Parts: sequence; C-alpha cells; structure tokens
Amino acid sequence: MKITVRPLWLILTLVVMASPAFSQEPVKGGTLTVCQPAEPPGLDPTANTAAAVDRVVYANIFEGLVKVDSGGGFLPGLANGWRVSADGRIYTFNLRKGVVFHNGEAFDAAVAKWNLERAALPENGNPHPEYFNGIEAIETPDSHTLVIRLKAVDALFIAHLAEGDAIMLPMTAAGQTKSSPIGTGPFKFVRWVRGDRVEMARFDGYWNPFLPYLDRLTFRFISDPAAQIAALKAGDIDVIGYVAAPESAMMLEKDDRFRVYSGTTTGEVIMSTNNRAAPFDNRLVRRAMAHAIDRRAVVELVMFGYGTPIGSHWSPSTPYYRDLTGRFPYDPDKARALLAEAGYPDGFSATIKLPAIYSYSRRAGEVIADMLGKVGIDLTIEIVEWGQWIDRIFKKKEYQLTMIGHVEAWDIGIYARPDYYFQYDSQAFRDAYARALEAPDEAAKAEWFGRCQEIIAEDAVNGFLFSAPSLPVMKASVMGWWENYPTVALDCTAVWVKP
Repeated sequence: MKITVRPLWLILTLVVMASPAFSQEPVKGGTLTVCQPAEPPGLDPTANTAAAVDRVVYANIFEGLVKVDSGGGFLPGLANGWRVSADGRIYTFNLRKGVVFHNGEAFDAAVAKWNLERAALPENGNPHPEYFNGIEAIETPDSHTLVIRLKAVDALFIAHLAEGDAIMLPMTAAGQTKSSPIGTGPFKFVRWVRGDRVEMARFDGYWNPFLPYLDRLTFRFISDPAAQIAALKAGDIDVIGYVAAPESAMMLEKDDRFRVYSGTTTGEVIMSTNNRAAPFDNRLVRRAMAHAIDRRAVVELVMFGYGTPIGSHWSPSTPYYRDLTGRFPYDPDKARALLAEAGYPDGFSATIKLPAIYSYSRRAGEVIADMLGKVGIDLTIEIVEWGQWIDRIFKKKEYQLTMIGHVEAWDIGIYARPDYYFQYDSQAFRDAYARALEAPDEAAKAEWFGRCQEIIAEDAVNGFLFSAPSLPVMKASVMGWWENYPTVALDCTAVWVKP
C-alpha cells in the first residue's frame, strides 16, 4: 500500500481557502494570548501524561513525524510522506530536508531513530512506551530516510506517531525540555513564568516559510471560569481554549465581540472507578451505578446541553464508534435490585475525589452524588488540588471514585493495562484489543475496536458519561482557530489576528 501525501504547506493553504474562518487573506504579525485552566506540570510531552502539556507545546513548539489536521486526518509533519509495505509491518518515511531545532541542531533520520528508540524504554519516562515497543527494528538507509519494521501489524501506529508521546527532541538537549523546551515547531520557547504563563515567539528558521502568522504566542493559566471570562472581556486574553463553564458560552454567543464554537473533541468525561477497591471490585455494583445515572440529565445539568452521552470509552467523533448508551438505561429500580443482589440491600457509603481545577468535574460529581444517593449509595465529596490528584489518585491509586475527562484520541488501550489507575484486569479485553491492533482492514478494525467498547461497557468499568464539546471562545478578530478538537493540542500554527 502506498500513501501519497501533498506537502503540508500546500495542504494548509488548501484548508485556508476552503474554510469559512479563512475567508480573508491571512495577515502576518501580531500577538495572541490563549487561556487554559490547567498549568502543565512540565513542558515535555514525552515525560508527562497530563493533557495540559500537549495543549501548550504540541504542534506549537514540538512536532513529530506525523501531524493531525483540523478534521482529524493525518498529515505529514517532519516526514514529507510515508509508504507501508503490503504486509502492513514496514513503514518507510521520507523526512524533510533542512529542518533544524530551535537551538540550531539538525533534524535527520538518526535523530528520529534515537527519539523512537528512547520512547520505547520505560525507564526514560515516556507516558506510553507501549506505543513504541511494537517496533522490531529501525533502519536509516540515508540521512533523510527512516524505515521502521514492526513486530506485528499495528492499526494505530500512525495515530500514535501523531501524538505528543512521539515528538522529536534534540539529542544533545533532551534533558532540559521539561522546563525549557526545544523543538522544531513554528514557535520557540521564550520563558515560563510559573503560576501564570508560557511565552513563545515565531521561529524564523521554521521549515515551512509560510507559517506561522503570529509573531508571539502566550498561554496563560487561569483556573477560575469567572476570572477567565473577566480576562477575555477586559482584553487581557484573546482566546479561551476550553470554556470551563458552559453557561458562559451561552452568554458569550450573544455578544458580537466574541465568537463561540461548539465542536467535537476526542474527550470522554467519565466517573473513574477503582476496580480493585471494595465494593467497586464487584461488577454488579458497577452495573447498578450505571443504571442509577441519567446521562442525558448529566449533560443538561453539568454542560447546559453541550456534549453527547456515551456508553463506553469512545468518542462519537472517532472512527469505529458504537453507540452503547442503551446498554444501561436510566433505571433506579434496576439499580437497587442489582445492589441487593451484590449484597448491599441498604446501600453503602463511599468517597468521590474531585479535582479542584476542573469545574465540570466538580459539578458532575455533585450531580452524580445526588443520583447515586437516590438508590442508597451515599457519596462523600472530597475536593483535591490538581497536584494531589495526579499523585494520590493517578499515580498511587488512593481512591474509590473520581471524575475526570480523558482526552487522548484512541486511548481505549489503557483498559489493557491492569496497572493503570482504573486497575481493571480483563484478559478478554486484552485479547480483543490485540485483535484490533492487528486488524488487516477497515472492516476488521471496526469489528474489534467495537468489541473492545462492548467489553468495557458490559463490565461497567467506569461511569461513562459524555463526550466533551470543544467550546472555545475568542475575540471576533481571531481567525483560523479550530472548531473541532480531534487532538488535545491547541494548535496555533495557522492562527492569525485580523487588524
């Protein structure tokens, strides 16, 4: 199979010409300040799993071989293109010539090989070494050709190469990228003012001479939704990447000074459940909770109608989606019967730990606590700071229930990891996921990725609630912002400001 890919600058030009948001000729120059609620714990996507890292630096400072476009397709990044062997195991990438890192180091096949081999070793700290440990060998026939041989067919290999885990770092400066990132992207790092902002500037040595349009780009971190809106109205920021309070989006839609998008994302908001913590190690209990939750009401009460109910860990915006929302319809009586069958006729008490930084998580937690209370599950709400959430819940698994959005595309593979913070252990799922990864064609991919969705839905591993909307809001002068978020990154490569 051969994949022919147009140059990225030409593709971006075609996107510009086709998109209503680009109905005018882009103008170079100007500055943009983007607000997001969470400050990243570091600035290296290969060293931390937090989505806040990718949102700031991926596609802006760092790039990989493959890039995601605004429609969710895969474009050439640092690779001009690639071809795949007939057996699906050998990928040959043609790398761009003349690409340099922000510190002047050259990017070539040897650097790409070093990065991918580094990513596959767990001791190097990559959040997802499993994305790369299927690589059998990497060859560099010349300085701009990279040949990757896989141990087996991997249906998601290109998708994973388009994620932050696969960005390219300079070989001599990889250790400093957590706080002073050096990439090949359109913007170079200027400074990180802890607790406030990350500043970037145009990289004049960028391989695409047409981009970026902006001179400077700043990401500010404001966790309070009211403070975000106040900053936007005061002119202190230009874009809110994700509106944390959907009611604010409804208000701003009526103001001609601003533009609001309600697009799709890859994010799934779930009530994460510790499958090894009693009584949630009992599938009947988890199924009872699934029947006790009215997902449509959650969307209305928490997101003011923005968002789509889901029945498994898969976004409707992603290929191979199966609508499993009917598997556990809202039925409090059925929930009580299942609790009694599980040995809890009078219910039980538990704690749900909610991250303070995300207002949607707190609101959803409160709504869910009320719903579960009606069937005899008495939840105590504990608000935890983001750093504590990462340490106590995600890393140490010291929790029963929590509430969070999982925003990485194609991330259903986390259910194949018993050591992941859900602590879900299912050989049936691991077998199905392996079949999905080795699927030889689209029909087989749809069958086995669909089966993966069905297994975790049947096991009620988590409380699958809704697919999050994008909900960015910006000044009317901001052009080229993505309406849909097929990746977690806030890609400002082709964003410009109308004078």
